Amino acid sequence: TRTLDHDFLNTPPMKTVRFGGSVTDTLMKFRQGDTSDYELLKHQLADPDIKDAQIINWLQELRSCLSQLTKDHEQLVHAALRLPWLGRSAAVVEEYMAFLGNLVSAQTVYLRSCLKMIVSNFTPGRIVIQEGNVNISDSDDNDEHLPRNFDLCHQALQMIARYVPSTARFLMPILCENFPFVTKSSRTLECYVHNLLRVTVYFPVLRREILELVVSKMLKLDVSAGMGGGTETKYGAVFNRTVFFFFFFNLRSVMEHPVAERLDVLMAVLLAYIKDMCHSNGVLQLERTKELYRDLVCVFDKLLLPTHACCHVQYALFYLCSFRVGLAEAFLEHLWKLLQSPSQPAILRQAAAGYIGSFLARAKFVPVMTVKACLDLLVPWLHRYIDSQDSGSFCDVTLHGPFYAACQAVFYTLVFRHRAILEGNMRKGLAYLQSLNLERIVMSQLNPLKVCLPSVANMFASITRNYQLVFCYTVIERNNRLQLPMVRSSQGGSCQPTDMNPLDSFFPFDPYLLRRSGKVIEPIYQVWEEPSDHEVKGHQKPARQVSTEEEDDFLHGETLQADDVVGMTPGSYESHLRSPSSVGSPPVTFLQRPF
Repeated sequence: TRTLDHDFLNTPPMKTVRFGGSVTDTLMKFRQGDTSDYELLKHQLADPDIKDAQIINWLQELRSCLSQLTKDHEQLVHAALRLPWLGRSAAVVEEYMAFLGNLVSAQTVYLRSCLKMIVSNFTPGRIVIQEGNVNISDSDDNDEHLPRNFDLCHQALQMIARYVPSTARFLMPILCENFPFVTKSSRTLECYVHNLLRVTVYFPVLRREILELVVSKMLKLDVSAGMGGGTETKYGAVFNRTVFFFFFFNLRSVMEHPVAERLDVLMAVLLAYIKDMCHSNGVLQLERTKELYRDLVCVFDKLLLPTHACCHVQYALFYLCSFRVGLAEAFLEHLWKLLQSPSQPAILRQAAAGYIGSFLARAKFVPVMTVKACLDLLVPWLHRYIDSQDSGSFCDVTLHGPFYAACQAVFYTLVFRHRAILEGNMRKGLAYLQSLNLERIVMSQLNPLKVCLPSVANMFASITRNYQLVFCYTVIERNNRLQLPMVRSSQGGSCQPTDMNPLDSFFPFDPYLLRRSGKVIEPIYQVWEEPSDHEVKGHQKPARQVSTEEEDDFLHGETLQADDVVGMTPGSYESHLRSPSSVGSPPVTFLQRPF
């Protein structure tokens, strides 16, 4: 007897014990004005210790009276939707899925609530961490149920879509509303972005909007990764590459750069998604690739092109173009149309020129034939532009910004690709370069060397003099001698000194600094190769030593001085969601479960 008494006193009752009547009786009492059982029912549904058997029992009863669960019972339905179904037995999951399907069929008014519940599980659960008086709670990175939970969420979305064909239209605003703050942990952001991109697999109609959402959030990270070292402007924080580089590389052993770490993780997610969406069993799927290319170009036009000082996100399109030369040529043709279109704002035309020059210079996968084809478009356009000017024209960035940007794109391309043009057949290559008549452009009254970055102008001058193509130093020395103190900026406003980058030059494919995702970019990226002594004869090389991990080009930060964020600055998946210590591990494909 003692043993029985002892067991009774120390053993809690099974949670299948319930209080109040059935759900049907409770709803009837509620209609008659008696809410006591109704409130008790909501309380029992919210019990954190609720057992599987009781969840199944409640869901079965709720399913039997769905026609009564009108908008008046919103609180009760929401309590049922919040039942802890993930991480539970297969029987609970099956019953919960059936409840969702029946609910959206019988009461479409709850569609948004069901979608919100599912999307809220796109990130790991939170754990509470208190340090003193500071709450630093964030995601639970060790949840072993994450792979299964995410699978079930996507199954639920697809099941709901079968019952309600308009699901996609209601889902997109919820995906936007639930996007975690970019200050959340890398893990949280990675899970959410991965799940967003996974939605595009079965809701392809949402892909462009989802890519736009993801890119806009990544741009916020990209342009704000200066750790406070950037200049604050009316457009927001400017990305300071020098400060970023110093902290992310030189101090990496002492501290992490949290913004760069998040951006690196998300770039790895996006690049692996692009790879897997375009390939099947290692074979490029051309039609799927073209569709993704078209979506990414639309996002590029809307978000990337107008954003000055972004350093990494644009590499998503760079990577996609590496899959096939035709994609790279299509991208260049798109940029060319933007550059020469007088209906486009000058600042966007200049940005397009910057993308052309940087892409031709840095993309290893662009053959010399394509480089020459682009020069055959750009250079004659420059000559026609000069022809259109009257004798009174002079150097003015505001009036001729796209012209100067195109000049700099040509000079920059030749600095990087002149060897490729000349190798194999020096005589033929020189004849081609001579046919461009670059001297006429350099010597024109518009004086492009005065506006281009000095480092670009000087390197171009050194290389072209070596091959006796153009003698630029006369013009450069005259410009230095005259020291015209002011040139109007292409962005308008007050004048600025001539050494302050009046073109607001921006090379979007400058060296890629993120380490994890950079492993994908490295094989397709053309680093700066120091020219031989005879090529730079007369060119003043910088005295300071440059580490191999620092920017590999000859600009030495010149584009940083006048950086502004112009136009629109929007407000894994390498991944088995690795910790920073596992950066050296091999990448996994997007469709593999990283969690």
